[in-house]
Amino acid sequence: MRSTRSRVGAAATATALALTGMATMGVAHAQPAQPTSLYAPSALVLTMGKGMDAATATVDRAVTLNCAPRPSGTHPSPASACKELRSVEGEFTRLTAEPSQQSCTRQYDPVVVTADGVWQGKRVTWSTTFGNACEMQGVLSEGTVFAF
Repeated sequence: MRSTRSRVGAAATATALALTGMATMGVAHAQPAQPTSLYAPSALVLTMGKGMDAATATVDRAVTLNCAPRPSGTHPSPASACKELRSVEGEFTRLTAEPSQQSCTRQYDPVVVTADGVWQGKRVTWSTTFGNACEMQGVLSEGTVFAF
């Protein structure tokens, strides 16, 4: 009985020493946590909806877009969309900077597009409102980020 108690006691002591970092010989030390990726995360939720601003718009469509470490998500063309975002350094305003050359009616039926999430490790919250869907298509027709 006594030898069993000594073995249990010795095992408990060794475990305690290992957990406190005081054991020096024959006990492996835990390695520090390592990052799982060399890339800062880039994960976004993109939406299109009807309304005057992002806070009150009714979302019609939404997709996810992950660009790092590799393009994925529910976006229909994640590789193209990620490439386009990299070309503008994640500046969504640059995607809509060019005025539309498309002829549209003057009907006011506002459409809101949004991007919310993380781009290269930095928080992103962006939105813009177009007068109607035709206006939006004229501005965004060249790109793939909001082609969903």
